[in-house]
Amino acid sequence: MIRNSLRIAAMVGASLAPLAGAAAADWTPNRPVEFVAAAGPGGGTDTFARVVQSALTKDKLLTTAIIVTNKAGGSGAETFIDARSSKGDAYKLFFGTQDAYVLPLANKLSYSLDNLTPIAALAFDPFILWVNPKASGIEDVAGFIAKAKEAPGSVKMGGAKAKEADAALVTLIERAADIKLSYIPYKSGSEAAIQVSGGHIQGNVNNPSESVEQWRGGTQKPLCVFEEERLADTTVIADGQSWNSIPTCKEAGLNVGSFAQPRTVWGAKDMPAEALAFYTDLLKKVAASEEFKAYQQRGAQIPRVLTGDEFKAFIETHEQSYREIYKQAGWLRE
Repeated sequence: MIRNSLRIAAMVGASLAPLAGAAAADWTPNRPVEFVAAAGPGGGTDTFARVVQSALTKDKLLTTAIIVTNKAGGSGAETFIDARSSKGDAYKLFFGTQDAYVLPLANKLSYSLDNLTPIAALAFDPFILWVNPKASGIEDVAGFIAKAKEAPGSVKMGGAKAKEADAALVTLIERAADIKLSYIPYKSGSEAAIQVSGGHIQGNVNNPSESVEQWRGGTQKPLCVFEEERLADTTVIADGQSWNSIPTCKEAGLNVGSFAQPRTVWGAKDMPAEALAFYTDLLKKVAASEEFKAYQQRGAQIPRVLTGDEFKAFIETHEQSYREIYKQAGWLRE
């Protein structure tokens, strides 16, 4: 579904590129720019914002100061509520995932997607099913499903936030395998990974970057990746295996396909057109930088950059897919 929306929108986005470039030349920031991250320190979105900050500084793409602020309250909603109160501000960028448009689906919040200006998605994080094999006794997907069937609800799964991407994916696993799991929300995927490593919970669904060190340390094991194809990177990470060694979940007997998470950047509503054009162009340069490419490789990310109408088309499709998941789970706020 993600790939189809990208192909459909690509032709539209390409035709707007010259106009964006022309407008960008008319405006540049002349005072500090604030990056507001919808996660706590160390979380995936915080890391994303700081990598962009580092790339901009290292390559001298932006000469004004950049301040990173963390607003993780309300599962990240605090960041987008801040955007609502920053209407027209050209000096604030808001960093998130699909949370920007998914959080209002299940929660009564004082902001909506209409309060945001989409700027870009710079990469997509795949999701992996992880377990602590020593603490749980689970070594593969078949064993995971069997253990969950033995005692419904006994397998505890952690994830970042409630009624968001991790929780939604856990519901898809339950339906696909006809099992019952217990989901425990944490402030970030990194915190959930620590809980798995400590043996406090049996597993989690997480992005590669937030569990890779635990894999290297032997306290977590990847069982399968929620993509239609295996990840491309063949660099050995741990146990003589690479990201490419991990089977897709469908290969492993769990019929759940692609569930990639976009790393997104937003402006406030009514951000001046010339500022939007400037930041769009700037973030494309960041995505092409060596600093950002190294970040993508470390996290086994899928390199996709979406801007303009292409990004808007993706948002519409992706939001609808979450709406359907939430409706089936009974989370959708009517």
